[in-house]
Amino acid sequence: MLKKIGIFLGVLLIAVIAFFGYGMLFPASPPTSTSFSAQGVDITVNYSQPSKKGRVIFGDEASGALQPYGVYWRLGANAATEITFSTAVSFAGQAVPAGTYRMYAVPGADAFEVSLNSELGVYLGVQEPDYSKDVVKVSAPVSTPSAEVEKFTISFEDTGAGINMFLTWDMTQVTIPISAQ
Repeated sequence: MLKKIGIFLGVLLIAVIAFFGYGMLFPASPPTSTSFSAQGVDITVNYSQPSKKGRVIFGDEASGALQPYGVYWRLGANAATEITFSTAVSFAGQAVPAGTYRMYAVPGADAFEVSLNSELGVYLGVQEPDYSKDVVKVSAPVSTPSAEVEKFTISFEDTGAGINMFLTWDMTQVTIPISAQ
């Protein structure tokens, strides 16, 4: 009898280790990094890329949206999203010193409230930030990309007059202008 219980517990332990090991080796929302350099500014963003997988992404809670309007979002999955600026920048018109910041948003139908926060190293970005550590909070307009985007993507474009950062997922694109200070 004890031998059967021991075998059962051993098999259960192996199953649990395999489940978590698989999730760590092949995450559903893989971590990624994007870097961009233009106009004397180097920008790096570390985030995880969730996929749409046929789900409603943004919308009212009643629609069953994955990310409801008016609710904190870590801008990705897993760990909190972090952005690094090599030099002082203007982030949608707000001055931001060089450094690394936690970046998060509160989505809305017409605009996202995007914030940079000094709280770093937060693995479970599901936890809301300490709002007293917000460095800036800006409103960024929502537009529609030319095609549906399956994986949440952060990208950049040199406009000649500055840099646009794009937060794009599903049929939603948010543009944040950045320029050197």
